[in-house]
Amino acid sequence: MELKKLQKKAKIAVLCGIFVIVALILGGVVYAWHHTFAKKKPEEPSAPETTETEITSDETEEESSSSESEEETSSDTLPSESESTEETTAPSAPIEVKKIGTIKGDGYEGTKGTGKYNYGEALQKSLLFYELQRSGKLPENTRSNWRGDSCLNDGSDAGIDLTGGWFDAGDNVKFNLPMAYTASILGWSVYEDKDAYVESKQLDYALGNIRWANEYFIKCHPSEEKYFYQVGDGNADHGWWGPCECVEYQMNRPSYFVDAQNPGSAVTGETAASLAVCSILFKDIDPAFSETCLSHAKSLYAFADKYKSDAGYTAANGFYNSWSGFYDELSWAAVWLYRATGDASYLSKAKEYYPKANQDFNWSLCWDDVHIGAAVLLSQETGEKTYTQAVEKHLDFWTTGTASGERITYTPKGLAWLDSWGSLRYATTAAFVASVYSESDVCPSAKKDIYWDFAVNQAGYALGDTGRSFMIGFGENYPVHPHHRTAQGSYCDNMNEPGTSRHVLCGALVGGPDASDGYEDTVTNYNTNEVACDYNAGFTGLLAKLYTRYHGQTLTGFGAGEDVGEEYKVETSVNAGGSDFLEIKALTFNMTGWPARAPKALELRYYFTVPSGKTASDLSVSSSYGQDVASLTILAGDGNTACVQVLFKERSFYPGGQEEYKKEVQFRITGLPQDAATSASVALFEDGSLVFGQVPDGSGNVVTPAPTSPTQGPSDTTPAPTSPAPSGNGKVTVSIDYSMSGTGNSISGNMTIENTGSDAIDLGSLSVEYYFTNEKSGALTFECYHSAVSRKGGNYEALNSVKGEFSKIGPKKTGADTSCTISAFGSGKLDKGDKLIVQFSIHHNDWSDFNLSDDYSRSGADKIVIRSGGKIIYGTEPG
Repeated sequence: MELKKLQKKAKIAVLCGIFVIVALILGGVVYAWHHTFAKKKPEEPSAPETTETEITSDETEEESSSSESEEETSSDTLPSESESTEETTAPSAPIEVKKIGTIKGDGYEGTKGTGKYNYGEALQKSLLFYELQRSGKLPENTRSNWRGDSCLNDGSDAGIDLTGGWFDAGDNVKFNLPMAYTASILGWSVYEDKDAYVESKQLDYALGNIRWANEYFIKCHPSEEKYFYQVGDGNADHGWWGPCECVEYQMNRPSYFVDAQNPGSAVTGETAASLAVCSILFKDIDPAFSETCLSHAKSLYAFADKYKSDAGYTAANGFYNSWSGFYDELSWAAVWLYRATGDASYLSKAKEYYPKANQDFNWSLCWDDVHIGAAVLLSQETGEKTYTQAVEKHLDFWTTGTASGERITYTPKGLAWLDSWGSLRYATTAAFVASVYSESDVCPSAKKDIYWDFAVNQAGYALGDTGRSFMIGFGENYPVHPHHRTAQGSYCDNMNEPGTSRHVLCGALVGGPDASDGYEDTVTNYNTNEVACDYNAGFTGLLAKLYTRYHGQTLTGFGAGEDVGEEYKVETSVNAGGSDFLEIKALTFNMTGWPARAPKALELRYYFTVPSGKTASDLSVSSSYGQDVASLTILAGDGNTACVQVLFKERSFYPGGQEEYKKEVQFRITGLPQDAATSASVALFEDGSLVFGQVPDGSGNVVTPAPTSPTQGPSDTTPAPTSPAPSGNGKVTVSIDYSMSGTGNSISGNMTIENTGSDAIDLGSLSVEYYFTNEKSGALTFECYHSAVSRKGGNYEALNSVKGEFSKIGPKKTGADTSCTISAFGSGKLDKGDKLIVQFSIHHNDWSDFNLSDDYSRSGADKIVIRSGGKIIYGTEPG
């Protein structure tokens, strides 16, 4: 019986096996027929991405390890001789650039607007600005070909991944206090006017920007009572003028944190607000991410609330001090947490802390002071007079004037002008607050139109009412020289070279005019022409609010794509030669800007014809000088061609200064006569792709375009402002440009001292004395934003140790009761024809105003005193 059962099972198994084989054969036939004859289903177009892939810790460690392995010690000395009969490989095609839209687009879509300006396009461009400020590993759908990955090792000094976030302004530092403020204001705008973002098709972009910042904040908060609030040293960073993609090759980027021993309630409170808003916006879109944001928001708020101290928030001093304290952030964040959780205890805290916050009605909602924002939210939640009266007194100050007659200064052309540094960000943010409050149920009907009209008028000033737009890439006669390192695109650590920004920083709102509508579109003027993430925050909210009533079309085919300008070049010349040798000097230039980059593999080839009767193996190459050269070899080519191959060290060659962007190598080819140079050619390869020149057979020819200027507005014919004529005495000449006049909150100048004498000047013993009146006798701060020696021969050497010291003058002189001695210019010499450049600012610690018009040194450059070795070599002291 058992045997029969086994036989039966065996038959069944055989039949099953036959069935499976037949099925596989039939399946293969069907599969082949389907793929041969069946039509393919069209691929569905992908929706715009609203989220970015988070960099995992494993990926970060791999990147860090890779970067460490790539570092090599610089050397200018090469091996004396090298021979090779290796064959040259065919070059690849030039680097392809993916198709990206342009700032002009290729058409319009959406609802036509009824307002004076196209608020849809303005909103679209303002959001693009934040994509251009991104730090870290950029997503594939980045709408720019001139921005690249940057600062991929941020946080490595602390063993944590701190990549991501936004660069603050025209610099390359990540300051979390203004960044968190920016993200919370953008979030508030989407919370208020989501329909405007949906209708204009900008919601995905707005949420993508908000998420980008908040994912970074989550990385910055690794434990309950530890929060990293800054990456980058502000002073070191401001001493270098180069693109963000290369800053980590130029300097260390330290990370700074607050913890239980050294807390920072303002920055942690502001970050809690941003994360709370973000959790609300993503609750239905990505519940898991929303919950993560809320968890960190609660934890950070508890941290801020527990210690109520900014004792540990020190690295940002001089850049983003928390002048208003932390109670405004605690109140502001608590309201958002109440909205995110429904927990009434947060509303109670918001009401408790609000009266403890700074109550200046005559300022503006900004990165430092958010109490007016808290008042608007509390008025919406409670309707209580404490908050409605505070908001209305603030808005009355900005519009018709308060009951006591206090009113904002208005320029002749209609800008509500609060302060010289970033005047437009204050006006447009106050306008955003006015627009939100005017539409709330608690705003008195008699004031609704007043506040709304104010908002419309301030937006109009920014967008073109004066005959020029202050938003880059929008409207007529917009700025083209923003104070922004990456957009300006300098490759030699010099904000004046090139003379025109290489890129259009589309969507950025510049600082704006002075109290008389005076404005300079020049890269050196950071008061009028710097941009910043916080500048655009309230402005973006204002544009979205205006869109709700007036609408406006958006561009199709839109982005920050540009024609690629000149990025590399090679110059060769014959140093020496004879019947049996040829010595070549080759200068290679890395001026990359689409995007700026430090290649892992950069290869120079010098092609020549091998003399009759010889082969490449009969030749040798040697060198006594080469900058960052890894190897030097002769490679045999097809037929009678060969080349000298120069490999540069990994990541050593980048657009970051005179020594970094320009490399020289001198080599001698023994066995090759001098006349071979007449038919020689050069080619440069980046990571295997031809980027300059051509190979001998003409394949892969790279046409090097002339540098391109950014696309300008149709009527943009405003020339760059001219500097005053320098004053001199035969030893030195001095010229100085000031960024403001009349009344201002800083004495800010860009001073140039040129040695016109016959003797070199010792920089170590050189000092500059600037005389002025400190009317309010307030505490003073000196800041050197940039200083360098510009050599007559073309080199540009940054100085990072410049300092200023204040002394009282007694008795008081005409126009002077205080002097500032500027010194510490290093240990070198200022030779004849060399220029010392100092860009500085003197301001009160509380940023209160000076009367600039009566200052002694302001009356002329000859009233600035230059000393060398303690002796006056230029200028006159006050009498």
